[in-house]
Amino acid sequence: MKNFQQKLVDANQEDKHLKPPPPVSEYMVRKLITFRPDTPISEVIHSLLENRITGAPVLNEKNEVVGLIDDKDCLNVLFGGVYHNSPVSDDTVASYMSNVMKTISIHANILEVANTFLTTPYKRLLVMDDNGKLAGQISRRDILRAIKDMNPLGK
Repeated sequence: MKNFQQKLVDANQEDKHLKPPPPVSEYMVRKLITFRPDTPISEVIHSLLENRITGAPVLNEKNEVVGLIDDKDCLNVLFGGVYHNSPVSDDTVASYMSNVMKTISIHANILEVANTFLTTPYKRLLVMDDNGKLAGQISRRDILRAIKDMNPLGK
């Protein structure tokens, strides 16, 4: 076989420079902090700060994803408490969580994930297994780790 320059190409020769992109499962976080809809919002704020995370999935009693709560959602606590003249500690995740989230298959690769981050406003994606159950989460920061690992010369 010849290439575009009409030079002979060994069909058995493997291009050592092109590797398939790593799977999402290699970089996703598997052990997640999650909340229930009836979790007090004050507990969520405390947990986000203590664990230095910006958000977490909300699961029902069957461990199905029903929403997402993040730091931006929690900012609404300021307005809700003042507007309704009620203590923040009485509010639960259900009052603030969002059901706007994006999921991705555990079989996706990091290029697909990176493309999703580039073309949508999402900062994290929920990774779902073949049964539709939460397998983990991947964030923009996780993709940065993948880029670093893929480019060892740029250290």
